[in-house]
Amino acid sequence: MSQTVFEPWNDPQAKPLIQFKNVTKRFGEFVAIDNQTFDIYEREFFALLGPSGCGKTTMMRMLAGFEKPTEGTILLAGQDMAPIPPNKRAVNMMFQSYALFPHLSVWDNIAFGLKRDRKPKDEIAERVAQMLKLVRLEKFAQRKPHQISGGQRQRVALARSLAKAPKLLLLDEPLGALDAKLRQDTQFELVDIQEKTGTTFVIVTHDQEEAMTVASRVAVMDDGKIMQADTPANIYERPNSVYVADFIGDVTIIEGRATKNGNGYDIDFAEGQPTLHAESGKDFQNGQTCHLAIRPEKVAITADKPDTRNALKGTILDIAYLGNLSTYHVKLENDQIIKAQTANTRRLSRRSFTWEDSVWLSWTDTAGVLLEG
Repeated sequence: MSQTVFEPWNDPQAKPLIQFKNVTKRFGEFVAIDNQTFDIYEREFFALLGPSGCGKTTMMRMLAGFEKPTEGTILLAGQDMAPIPPNKRAVNMMFQSYALFPHLSVWDNIAFGLKRDRKPKDEIAERVAQMLKLVRLEKFAQRKPHQISGGQRQRVALARSLAKAPKLLLLDEPLGALDAKLRQDTQFELVDIQEKTGTTFVIVTHDQEEAMTVASRVAVMDDGKIMQADTPANIYERPNSVYVADFIGDVTIIEGRATKNGNGYDIDFAEGQPTLHAESGKDFQNGQTCHLAIRPEKVAITADKPDTRNALKGTILDIAYLGNLSTYHVKLENDQIIKAQTANTRRLSRRSFTWEDSVWLSWTDTAGVLLEG
């Protein structure tokens, strides 16, 4: 049985759960969010990604109700959120600090919001049992937060946030306090829990790898604006600007001038260097400045000149050894640095290239993305 692809943003019939309509947020003279319009759909795991100060936390605080838009509207399931106080919204927020009650057991931490809403005792017990099972903490129900690990505390905070079955769960840098290995494991757990509950998750993170791992769509932000909101694969393979290409993953950006040729463009980028070629459906004027963004894993590195039109000669300046991969920083005669990546299938002693070696770099006509700015 083939699984239907989850892409409500491509379905004209799909109704968004959250709609930002021309939302601007100012703090005095400072514009934190600059006239943004976008949608988030039910059951989506949506990531707001960007550097510190880009506006992603302000976006989340407006969703939670801690801030109100200066202009524009935010709708949740078609209802204007502005007049609804935070505690009356079908929205819950999980903070980076987890904010668990140290004197309460894991069970009582998860039950806290349900008790405050005066739910019947048997209903509370059933819901807490469901949540403990969901986050695999049944055995730890009677422990206090200080008696469990950081990763387990994180799962208690998640269970508590989901106990009241919110329509929307906001996660503010939720894995920031965990070490690298645990972060990775927890990312997959988060995805699993989100799929099981069907709750819409919106995560704020500055960690691109995290956003790319967990999200159905990633919104890359800069200066209060969403530069591109798309699937992780499209953000990586088809960035719409130099900023997005540069922000996500490793990339080499070559600036040059475009001249139409066949299905793409020839790119002149430096005196004494051969002309490059890139296939592209974009429209550039002849002589217009363009930027070729190319990922290191798409660049081949060889000792001999390859028989292809995108071939450049350089010297190995640096090698970043990452266990399974090596990234070579190769300097051309015009001082441009290009990165090439190879999988390390051989032991170190059998590697073919080292520092100061003269090598050829090459890639196909469709390997790079041609961008305006």
